[in-house]
Amino acid sequence: MIEKDLQRQLLGWSLTTAEITYRMPDHRNLLQSYIWQEYDLAPRFPRLIKFLDFWHENLDGPLAEVRVAHNKLIGPAEMRMVDTEWRLH
Repeated sequence: MIEKDLQRQLLGWSLTTAEITYRMPDHRNLLQSYIWQEYDLAPRFPRLIKFLDFWHENLDGPLAEVRVAHNKLIGPAEMRMVDTEWRLH
């Protein structure tokens, strides 16, 4: 599992979190929230779109709002010059 997640990150996948606000099936005036988190490819988010399509087709609570945040966990290495060198032993 860990190796698979690392491979995805190296290929550009990022940790994506979606806050899904939906209406209760029996009480349309009440809103409920659901947090979804998975590795996905920004900016198209194919896994999130697939999940939202599943929700729309199979669940009774209609979606009211979806807020998405993502963050790349692995980025290019930062390089900087060091002007001092210390030697031990």
